[in-house]
Amino acid sequence: MSKIIKTLTIAGSDSSGGAGIQADLKTFEEYGTYGLSALTTIVTMDPDRGWHHNVYPVDAAIVAEQLKTIFAGGPVDAMKTGMLGSVEIVKVTEQALKNNKQTNVVIDPVMVCKGEDEVLNPESADAIRDLLLPLATVATPNLFEAGVLSGLGKLTTLDQMKEAARLIHQLGTRNVVVKGGKALGGDKAIDIFFDGSEYLVLETAKIEPAHNHGAGCTFAAAITGGLANGLPVKDAVVKAKDFVSAAIRNGYAFNEYVGPVFHGGYRLEQ
Repeated sequence: MSKIIKTLTIAGSDSSGGAGIQADLKTFEEYGTYGLSALTTIVTMDPDRGWHHNVYPVDAAIVAEQLKTIFAGGPVDAMKTGMLGSVEIVKVTEQALKNNKQTNVVIDPVMVCKGEDEVLNPESADAIRDLLLPLATVATPNLFEAGVLSGLGKLTTLDQMKEAARLIHQLGTRNVVVKGGKALGGDKAIDIFFDGSEYLVLETAKIEPAHNHGAGCTFAAAITGGLANGLPVKDAVVKAKDFVSAAIRNGYAFNEYVGPVFHGGYRLEQ
């Protein structure tokens, strides 16, 4: 290899392997890049309590030490964030990006929710909106997150997704992908890309059975991998849609509660 392409994820751990840092690193590998990681949270799922999630944030000072280690090698070719866990971790992340003049930044504004309509840590969501979106090359909220960030609330139509993308773009990110996926009604998995002037509707047929745990993280990581490899933003997003669709098609039932995507699906189908 003439040049090692480096990618970074600042995110939480999903022990089941479908989402979080595990999904990001596997996706980075599929894109031929060298993945680095800063762990922000540890998430456990309890099969004795209906797969109840417990979230344990890492101390912000330890996150800062991890980022100091990572950036001792200089800026990476592209990076993403996932679950950050606390306002302090958001601030540490912002400072690291600014101090190292990091470019090609994908912000996946992961929000831990109680049920469908309550943000577990509203202060962290506000900090992501105010501190990280202005640094983002691409922001990749899902429907719930886009509703929170845009102030529109629950999104149920394509037009609402477009309006949310427009409002989130105004918060400072240069490009927005609203990940509707299977959550929108109909027989299509729909995402919206907006660069400030043009909307691009990305759609594929919904896949059944939908082994899609980790699809959102994988989508954002695939965009990161594309940017690291020099793709223009729109091309990176389009390829990422194909990548995550293949990952869902090749997903499997981990247990009775969850079915993760398989991150090597795109390669296997080529």
